[in-house]
Amino acid sequence: MNDRRREPGQISGQISGQISLADIAAEAGVSVSTVSRIANGELGRASPATVAKVQRLIAERGYRPNPIGRSLRGGESRLVAMLAPNLDNPAMAAIAASTEAALRDAGYVMILCDTHDHPDLQDEYLRAMRSRFAEGFIVVSAVASPELEASLERGEPIVFVNRRNPYGGGPFIGIDNRQAGADAADHLLACDVRAPAVIHPADLSSTIRERVEGFLDRLAERRPGMAVRRCDGPGANHLDCGYAAALRLAADGGWPDGILCPSDLMAYGLFRAAGEQGVRIPEECRPVGIDDNDLNDWIAPWLSSVKIPYNRFGAAIVAGLRDLRAGLDVGEILLDHRLVRRRTG
Repeated sequence: MNDRRREPGQISGQISGQISLADIAAEAGVSVSTVSRIANGELGRASPATVAKVQRLIAERGYRPNPIGRSLRGGESRLVAMLAPNLDNPAMAAIAASTEAALRDAGYVMILCDTHDHPDLQDEYLRAMRSRFAEGFIVVSAVASPELEASLERGEPIVFVNRRNPYGGGPFIGIDNRQAGADAADHLLACDVRAPAVIHPADLSSTIRERVEGFLDRLAERRPGMAVRRCDGPGANHLDCGYAAALRLAADGGWPDGILCPSDLMAYGLFRAAGEQGVRIPEECRPVGIDDNDLNDWIAPWLSSVKIPYNRFGAAIVAGLRDLRAGLDVGEILLDHRLVRRRTG
């Protein structure tokens, strides 16, 4: 497949008119210095109630210090903030490394924040990075949150990566996840799998949902009536989810002969569960993953996987940020992916 661009959606709202520290202080009933400290991330010298009130007013009134306005127009701070969840995930780390290198080549400094997939942390980092004059934001695997919505309404330059904007529209860098799932289904059918299954986290992100739906739709298209078992698993990360889902699947009907793991980490969890139950991978059960992170060549010669070109994300992200700050429309940029076939038993 070739890289593709789609028409952008519209982000509502314009950058708010200039609101002063004095305006916020008067409305909050506190001193200007208190507002200044809170706006710059110094939260320890005011009560939690005061901090919450001032931060709410800052968000609602669209306050930004003048240097931020200048940096957004003229590029003075050279700081860009990346917000990403679960940086112990090799996929997230690969995106961050690619983006940092591309930003450095373009003369920027990247600040990396781990949101742990929590809306409140995402909001905290958005506020903190804005107070430090960030010129733009890269939000990897975004979740809906009040501050993100307010940032979009103010017209701040935000590029979404891996998951689309939860409020719709805007720039997006990623792959065609439905097609990736379909390609995984084609691979299992080529391996003569007769009893396929799919596992996934109990809490489905839009990215994982698209991969699973693409897999199921392709099997239904090519093998009408084929029974496909599906099982989810709880867990704080994809390793735990894959392990738990595989054990639940095995307990409810035995091991399938082929299975989609919508991330490589889920495949690693499945591999451990299979080893504990004496199931040979890939001879008795052929998993196919999505990511194909660099660890696979070292630790997972048994795993065929859809390779996502994370090393190319950085250049696309930087180009998207530049276009946004130049006032250009930026839509979806879907990078090509390919299936990497490894030992199938």
